[in-house]
Amino acid sequence: MDNILGKLNEEQIKPVLQTEGAVLVLAGAGSGKTRVLTSRIAYILSEGKAELSGILAITFTNKAAGEMKERLKAMLGESEGDGKWICTIHSMCVKILREFGDRAGIKPNFSIYSETERGNVIKKSFQELDFDDERLLKSAKYHIGNAKMLGLDPDQYGRKYAYERGIDDVVRVFERYNAHLKENNALDFDDLLIETLRLLRRDKETLDYLSDKFRYVLVDEFQDTNAVQYNIIKLLASGHGNLFVVGDDDQSIYGWRGAEIKNILSFDKDFPDAKVFKLERNYRSTGNIIKLANTIIENNSARKGKTLWTDEGDGYKPEYFEASEEAAEALYAARIINNLVSHGYDYSDFAILMRINALTRSYEQEFTKYGIPYKVFGGFRFFERKEIKDVLAYLRIISNPFDNEAVERIINVPKRGIGGKTVLNMYEYAQSTGLSLYDACVDADVLPVSSRLKEKIKEFADTVKELIISAQTSPVNMLVREVIAATELRSAYDDGTDEGDGKLANLDEFIASVDDFSRLNPDATLDEYLNQITLYSDTDEMDETNYVTIATIHSVKGLEFRCVFICGLEEGIMPSSRSEEGDGLEEERRLMYVAITRARERVYFTRSKSRYLYGHRDFTKPSKFIKELSALLGIQARRPVLFGTNEINPEDYVRPQFGSARTENASDRGYYSDEPPKSTFKPAFGGVKSSQPKPSGGKYAVGMRVRHARFGNGMVVAVKNGGTVINVAFDGQGIKELSAAIAPLEIL
Repeated sequence: MDNILGKLNEEQIKPVLQTEGAVLVLAGAGSGKTRVLTSRIAYILSEGKAELSGILAITFTNKAAGEMKERLKAMLGESEGDGKWICTIHSMCVKILREFGDRAGIKPNFSIYSETERGNVIKKSFQELDFDDERLLKSAKYHIGNAKMLGLDPDQYGRKYAYERGIDDVVRVFERYNAHLKENNALDFDDLLIETLRLLRRDKETLDYLSDKFRYVLVDEFQDTNAVQYNIIKLLASGHGNLFVVGDDDQSIYGWRGAEIKNILSFDKDFPDAKVFKLERNYRSTGNIIKLANTIIENNSARKGKTLWTDEGDGYKPEYFEASEEAAEALYAARIINNLVSHGYDYSDFAILMRINALTRSYEQEFTKYGIPYKVFGGFRFFERKEIKDVLAYLRIISNPFDNEAVERIINVPKRGIGGKTVLNMYEYAQSTGLSLYDACVDADVLPVSSRLKEKIKEFADTVKELIISAQTSPVNMLVREVIAATELRSAYDDGTDEGDGKLANLDEFIASVDDFSRLNPDATLDEYLNQITLYSDTDEMDETNYVTIATIHSVKGLEFRCVFICGLEEGIMPSSRSEEGDGLEEERRLMYVAITRARERVYFTRSKSRYLYGHRDFTKPSKFIKELSALLGIQARRPVLFGTNEINPEDYVRPQFGSARTENASDRGYYSDEPPKSTFKPAFGGVKSSQPKPSGGKYAVGMRVRHARFGNGMVVAVKNGGTVINVAFDGQGIKELSAAIAPLEIL
């Protein structure tokens, strides 16, 4: 028992021991809620109240589920089972629908469509109805997403929003979209929830079985549940009534995607006998950071109310910095990062957090100039890259031959001379005969296409058929190798270009990732692998590699860093111009609270007095959140050390316009001194560019901004061979060496 309760404080032990009935735990940031959840499961098991298969524990991410399983193994050993039902709510729904979905007309080998694939099918439905208004397409995508989030079918949604302009056309697109999903034996992310709720409501036998099976239901991040999820949870917990939810109303930041804070605020009204516990001791952050968090969130009224505390020291004083423009704001972060790295910090200790992704550009440019390794999250994910999605499409067909979208994607990958017109003919034949697109390929002899194309289509169908047979006996990692070999994808990508080399490297990385999956899940099926990949998130992708994280605040919830920069603190950005009052403003303030509580040791608040955004430059106003925190912020009264660089305009460093905090001495602000520190760091491309670039024997100069027809915008970082060769650091693309004479470049 000491192994379970011995590391818990008194606050944490109480909810662990309260095993029966409805329980709400209000867990502040960094208060050890994962430890409480895991300890409660371990306690239930050790007391013999249930087996692990009878406990449902719903987490927010796959990563959190994995960590919980590992902690349980450390507490109890390997003997308690695999923890199949410790998972995200989407993973849980997949498991339920695979096993019981046939009772609701859902074939167990259904495909799961990502947001990208959903968008593609909506666009196809839109075009089939002969619509061509791009505004209507955008509206349809929004309304279909909103309808799914609310759990409404096309008819219900059309009645609810009858006053909306163009809603009848949206409903037609929605109906066609749903028809395509049914044809393809596919569900999108929202369908996983909707169909599970529908199954539980309509099939009493399935509900009785599952609600009896799960003697204990535990839910993490409860504040982020939406109405459909909450109804599923309540139904599954209805058998025994043992529902344990952990959440933080102060961290409810997903209202824009349907999360309802009222679920946690009204929990004790939904369950009048519920026991409520608070976890207020923070184990993550210093005292000064805790003061910031408490101060900002106390301005909200829609909250249960709790006050974080820590017995750690106050630590470093937080700082607020105003820059003349966004480049200087990013430069401020770059110099502090490299200064602290020279004093023993790792790049992975830092995070640049922002309200919107549009603010990343200046940080990418400055970090590239300074040789700071970074990774932008919320951008182009590994599993969204074309070559990876091509392999996944083959795997999806093998798993589900009814998946027409997957067939369309790769019937001409590698190129087989099967164009869009041929696919359209095949699609029309498939619809007229009630076949899937793959079955139409099998029947290539009767397709209305040329003999040459019939042969190519049959070759494709035969390849897929052989892979389907192979999948019956091959482990997932070996099957992936067989797919790549049988389809000759390597040859298709091996074109001698940098882009081709990158695709080949990504294929190798993909194979390595599948090897890892097979090693950890030796008995896993192809369906189980595809489930995991489809339900993957950016947070799952974050690892311990030594780079600075650049991310939106939404994408780092649940993570922590030694040092955090919260940038773009301007009215209209943070808080958002769409959320400047009422409930919207309170959610923006919760977002600020989440950003602050990611920091363990140091937090820096920054803004630009003018900012170029959305095609024009505007003067900005400081965020109201800075005003709410002004009494706690240290003033950046002098420039930080400018080591190894050219001077920049002193106007780039200015005092805040308000706030009464006194200027602290250098040691309170961190590693600043009048002399440059002794650093092993050397900027990759020399110092910061001067205000006027000097020509280097050609029309291009270091520091010049250019646009490439293929790689987009970038900055010249080196000029070689008398100006005939240049190196350009392209935004999000890395450094490319180009011929100055023939490269399709435009000077900006």
